[in-house]
Amino acid sequence: MSDDRRGRVYAVGPGRERLGVADKDLLAECDPEFIDTDPWRALRILGEFVDGFDTLARVGDAVAVFGSARLAPGNDYYDAAVELGREFANRDLAVITGGGPGIMEAANRGASEAGGLSIGCSIELPHEQGTNEFVNLSVDFRYFFVRKTMFVKYSKAFVVFPGGFGTFDELFEALTLIQTQKIERFPVVLFGTAYWGGLIEWLRTTPVAEGSLDEEELTLFDLTDDPVEACELVIKGAG
Repeated sequence: MSDDRRGRVYAVGPGRERLGVADKDLLAECDPEFIDTDPWRALRILGEFVDGFDTLARVGDAVAVFGSARLAPGNDYYDAAVELGREFANRDLAVITGGGPGIMEAANRGASEAGGLSIGCSIELPHEQGTNEFVNLSVDFRYFFVRKTMFVKYSKAFVVFPGGFGTFDELFEALTLIQTQKIERFPVVLFGTAYWGGLIEWLRTTPVAEGSLDEEELTLFDLTDDPVEACELVIKGAG
């Protein structure tokens, strides 16, 4: 399989032919003592933004899929994420994930096996495996806030499967940006009524009841157990 690597951007298979990658690393080697200073960190952050913008601006319509890295093949949610990835690919929508295992792998797998564009925005973590084998365009990030910007900027919608703190973080940041009108409203779909139902009930009976949220703000997301319906909600809401 053909591949190409330029700095933190890595394209393999269809991603290489369709998109192209960054020509070179933005930051040259320098004195090792300087790389631990704040000015150098600022340049490195800028480099991540530039590489991400330059690469992902080429992907066209895409949907971000989030979820636990700990769910293995054979899990119902994993299998549903594979099917959802296929649905998006069949409708010419690229799939963007965090590039890791579990739900991320599943969504990338479905998109890749259906011939679609499968993107991984990977992050350096001490206890997580590298980019999954079903990603055909990978962009590596050091900083969470840079990666999160890419998800929001280049996705037409978020589909959020069961997950842990990282998944909750992506979900609530998106809802906060929509709520505060920092971004245009886009579809946010929660997949798994059994998993998310308790949280939604708590939001209604506690924050809404105490005035911390408005009931209307609970309409900023949809809930489903069906990959096809999730795809339809995305297309309807993003249209």
